[in-house]
Amino acid sequence: MDIHSEPFLYSLMARQLKLSIACALTFLVALLGLPLANYFWPELMATRVFGFTLTWFVLGVLFFPFVWIISYVFIRRSIALERAEVEEVSREGAKEAKDE
Repeated sequence: MDIHSEPFLYSLMARQLKLSIACALTFLVALLGLPLANYFWPELMATRVFGFTLTWFVLGVLFFPFVWIISYVFIRRSIALERAEVEEVSREGAKEAKDE
């Protein structure tokens, strides 16, 4: 399989799509989880943490690093997927060259 072939690109794109969906769902859970936590557990979310309510602490302090972590994981895993695909194609190419 050639690195620029359709099957190679399709496989890589499918794996990256799964990764993208997983990261997007993680972000949506965090984004929608805060209002839901405020609705279902208002007493807990009104608890003071370092002078802020828990709601504002999560939103103002923890949310931005959480998004950075999601981005970091996405980039690292995306690069790892690309490397794994290239290694697989290289192994297949070496095996075909050896068989010939």
